This record gives sequence, C-alpha cells and structure tokens, in this order.
Amino acid sequence: MVEEKKFSKYERARIVGARGLQISMDAPLLLKLSKDELEELNYDSLKIAEKELDAGVLPISVNRPMPKRKEESLEKIKIEDIASDDEKVKVEEEEEKEMVEGGEILELANVEEEVEGAPEESDAGEME
Repeated sequence: MVEEKKFSKYERARIVGARGLQISMDAPLLLKLSKDELEELNYDSLKIAEKELDAGVLPISVNRPMPKRKEESLEKIKIEDIASDDEKVKVEEEEEKEMVEGGEILELANVEEEVEGAPEESDAGEME
C-alpha cells in the first residue's frame, strides 16, 4: 500500500528544477531511457527530470511545516446560559468585586474632589 504523493505546483517546480540542474551537470539518470526516448525528449534535462518525477523514482521528500498550536489557560469562562438579565447583572457584579479584591482593577480617583482641592492648595502656598 504505497500512498501516492501529491505535490503542489510550487513543490513540483522546485523538485523538477533541482533535478534538472543535477542532470545537466551529468548526474546519472534514475530511469533507463532508450536512445529513441532521449531523442524524443530532445535531451532536455527538465523534461527528463519531469519524467523521473512522474515515474516516482526520485528520492525526494517534502517537509511541510504546520503552524504550532498554542495552549492558553483560561482563568474564568463566562457562561452565557443565564436566562434573565438580572442574573447576568449579579454575576457581572460578583466578578467585578472579585477583580477589585484581587487587585486586578484599580479604583478611579474622584475627579471632582481633585479639581476643587487644587486651587485651595495653590492659594495656600502663595499666601505663606
């Protein structure tokens, strides 16, 4: 049970080109071709290489790298099976409390207090 290899057109072009170069530099042929067959192919190294590839005699393998899988651990998975909006709001509030207690969310400063307090501090510094 030999599985037939399917090459893409790019892989095929690369293999035929590399083998054609070898043949043009007097590498031995892997197929036994008669003088008539060679004359029919016009002694073209690329045509001979293509014939060798089609015959399946080339000892060439193709490495096709696949993308690496990334495994991420999820801390919490939100379940959207909650029926009512009130229950969703409660769950979100609980999660928010847990994040605040865990230090994941910092509370925002009251901007109004800072704006009101700023002139008083600067006035106090100028009066002294």
